[in-house]
Amino acid sequence: MSPGDHLHKWNQRHREAEDEGSPAQVLVRNLHLLPASGKALDLACGRGANALLLAEKGLETHAWDFSPVGIERLQQAAARRGLRVAGAVRDVVAEPPPANSFDVILVSFFLERSLSPHLIQALRPGGRLFYQTFVQAVRLDRGPSTPEWRLANNELLQLFRELDIHYYREDGCAATVQTEISDLALLVASKRK
Repeated sequence: MSPGDHLHKWNQRHREAEDEGSPAQVLVRNLHLLPASGKALDLACGRGANALLLAEKGLETHAWDFSPVGIERLQQAAARRGLRVAGAVRDVVAEPPPANSFDVILVSFFLERSLSPHLIQALRPGGRLFYQTFVQAVRLDRGPSTPEWRLANNELLQLFRELDIHYYREDGCAATVQTEISDLALLVASKRK
């Protein structure tokens, strides 16, 4: 798929969606690990459900995505709710966040392994990363069809091994009952001060 086709696909998906979506489970399950204040980034934000929740929690919230339709939908939702979110159309792979710029970075359902060192550098000392995406071991009827866009067993831990881990969950094949997170790896970790 060419970059133009990829963008067209996501613009169309965001255009046809009924709402901004649901916040990431890694965020919902770990709201107690958010700082009381600071600067947050929802990276590859889509229509911005996570950005809206971060803004509701009082963080100075930025949201980046390569889809202008996704950013437009986010800005509309933020305006309806009376929230301030600085949305920007941005190719985060070509232009990752600068070093020491965020207290919170959230990534949900986006996997670009080459960004991992940039995300670590972009956290301020003590800053927290909230990350969730699909794993290869379990496949519910969703997510990428190719293994390269899914994490190997415990890969998320390896990608962010420089950080202090506060929360990690990857049920994988161990789960006897499938849940909404059975096919996900979820991580919350902090940059050392």
